Amino acid sequence: MKRILLIALFLLAIVGPVSAYGLYLKCSEEVAAGASLKCSIDSDFPPGTTFNLVLYQSGYTTTQIRKQSVTIQSDQRTQYVIVDTTGLPGGTYKAEMQYTGSDEARLRSDSTTMQLIKVIDRSDEIEITSPVTQDLKDALRIEGELKNGGSSGIQIEVNGPDGRIYGPQWIQTKNNIKNSAGIFTQKVAVTSGGDYTVEFSDSKGYVGSKSFTVVAPTVAT
Repeated sequence: MKRILLIALFLLAIVGPVSAYGLYLKCSEEVAAGASLKCSIDSDFPPGTTFNLVLYQSGYTTTQIRKQSVTIQSDQRTQYVIVDTTGLPGGTYKAEMQYTGSDEARLRSDSTTMQLIKVIDRSDEIEITSPVTQDLKDALRIEGELKNGGSSGIQIEVNGPDGRIYGPQWIQTKNNIKNSAGIFTQKVAVTSGGDYTVEFSDSKGYVGSKSFTVVAPTVAT
């Protein structure tokens, strides 16, 4: 028995202690569909250790939606990851850190590697009343209503074929006494045809986006 114990102690001395590391994931608990989900990652794993930040849609089955790699740096500083939620339906999602190495990651018991996130779809709070297809000479007219917006104003940003052309800029809304909606109207000058996207935000954050098509006149040849 003593011989067996001595052999076990000898083997333990050769292998040495197994280090455990901390990994801490923190994301916004709620995010509007179409807005950026912001996550921070802190860890004291050795530099060069790589993890995947994976976003899953929760339900009867778990479906992977997004995946981004995160590699620990020499100074082990806090790293920030931005996850695009464009096109995601409202609902509950799970963010999880997954180790990419061949051996199993050795985590301390206080590590946080998973978080549930609620994606809120507010896109139906915006109703556009101006045509979504407009002639270049009249474009771009952005008219509509923000549900329950009253006279609180709304922020818009316009992006076109060559990038951002307007905003982000707050514009006035007028209270609709029938339903408390915020009526807005804004004309943004555009110089070329193409597809334009208008992003809307209010005091509660991102609301959603609407697409417009501007048609340039046909040039006779």
